[in-house]
Amino acid sequence: MGYSLDFGWLAGAVGAIARGAATTMLLIVVTTFVGTLLSILGAAGRRNGPPLLKRAIGVYVEVMRNTPFLVQLFFIFFGLPSLGVRLDPILAAMLAMTLNMAAYTIEIVGAGLDAVPRGQTEAALALGLRPRQVFVKIVLPQALKVIYPALTSQVVIMMLESAVVSQIAVRELTYEADMLQARTFRAFETYFVVTMVYLGLSMGLRRLLVSGGRRVLGAGVS
Repeated sequence: MGYSLDFGWLAGAVGAIARGAATTMLLIVVTTFVGTLLSILGAAGRRNGPPLLKRAIGVYVEVMRNTPFLVQLFFIFFGLPSLGVRLDPILAAMLAMTLNMAAYTIEIVGAGLDAVPRGQTEAALALGLRPRQVFVKIVLPQALKVIYPALTSQVVIMMLESAVVSQIAVRELTYEADMLQARTFRAFETYFVVTMVYLGLSMGLRRLLVSGGRRVLGAGVS
């Protein structure tokens, strides 16, 4: 018996898919902004901070990069309530995604900082700039330009990994897909459509990030 494709349910599901996609994009916008900020602070602290701070950041990076994202998410959502900390599912998802992304991007940003010639820092200090001004105006822009492709890829990967947060009932794209296929019993069609939506979101997000990077960091960003 052959399988007959049926997309008749799709017209009534556009709203749910759009809401799920919007939630997915909200998650990645917050994660990207906060995670990138934390990664810059973490990379700088790991290179210029006191020994205790350097060790703490190193431990954080190793723990987050060597444990599954799903376990981290469950620890935050199901484990923290045992200590009296209860988070809304979407807040728990944002926290887990941000902490996970920051652990990876600390290493990426750190590689960019190491790529900036030390002589530029010394020259800026000799001209009378303060260390913070040197970092913000001289070192960081060059570092971000070097690592921007890797940073962009990490943001897109994190957006795709956000599908995991459906496990704690965050109504993002994968959650809506699960609900749709449970109602329609059209699993192939449902997940085919959602796969195409994820593909479109990934390509659109990458192009948006590249375009924004060129405006902020100048030509040469890819």
